[in-house]
Amino acid sequence: MLYGREAETSVIDELLDTVRSGRSGALVIKGEPGIGKTALLDYAAGRADGIQVIRRSGVPSESALAYAGLHLLLRPALDRTDKLPPPQRRALETALGLTDGQGADALLVGLAVLSLLAEVAEDGPVLCLIDDAQWLDPGSRAALAFAARRLDAEGIALIMATREGEVHGLPEITLAGLASPSAAALLKGGSLTPGQRYRVLAEAQGNPLALIELPAALHRDSHGFGALPLSSRLQAAFHSQVDHLPEATQTLLLVAAAGEGLDEVLTAARLLGVTAADLRPAETGGS
Repeated sequence: MLYGREAETSVIDELLDTVRSGRSGALVIKGEPGIGKTALLDYAAGRADGIQVIRRSGVPSESALAYAGLHLLLRPALDRTDKLPPPQRRALETALGLTDGQGADALLVGLAVLSLLAEVAEDGPVLCLIDDAQWLDPGSRAALAFAARRLDAEGIALIMATREGEVHGLPEITLAGLASPSAAALLKGGSLTPGQRYRVLAEAQGNPLALIELPAALHRDSHGFGALPLSSRLQAAFHSQVDHLPEATQTLLLVAAAGEGLDEVLTAARLLGVTAADLRPAETGGS
């Protein structure tokens, strides 16, 4: 059950109705880790009666592999590439390493993605769900966004979930923390004391994953004071924001987290061979 996401689920329902009518559309769902992006993709998949669902997720370890994301998404449909216009087919097969060639034309690859998805939609409307789109390689992200901006009357819906900061030029919604009544409803029925509920609500700041995970972590904490302990799921969700950054940037963030003043942080950073300039990848990446 989703709490406090009526506006967002309404947008998804409208998009699914559009696809069932034979039209197409795209949507980008943005937000911080744990804010509920995957839950909304689950909602879309659960409401997709009569619609073919293709669901994939970006993989951090493949984010530097050219067109790895496209291969993951399109693999079930690659037996239909003979239906594509020859230039598009050659470009896509070159990009995916299915034929000899170098430097696949990005325009033709994007058109091939659109054409191939339209070919799949000949069998009925299609819903493509892409989670963790920030981990897709740049070529795949560009091709998917290119195709999404040109969707018209194919019977295709494309919903991508990604971190804040990504720009696709597509309709989008940005998820904020749950409002207080919805956050409290999510906690309802647990065994927390009133004081514990207050602490969880205050520290979770409306983040649904934190609201789910922190009570269990609190019960495991034998001390009962200090900051609430992080569960492994919360640690994984938030650590993934920085584990892709350059080593120097990660070092500077660690120093900043441990330090108490700017001068102290910069002095310690210099001793470790990093400078304030190494923070730029974290700023541009939204970490």
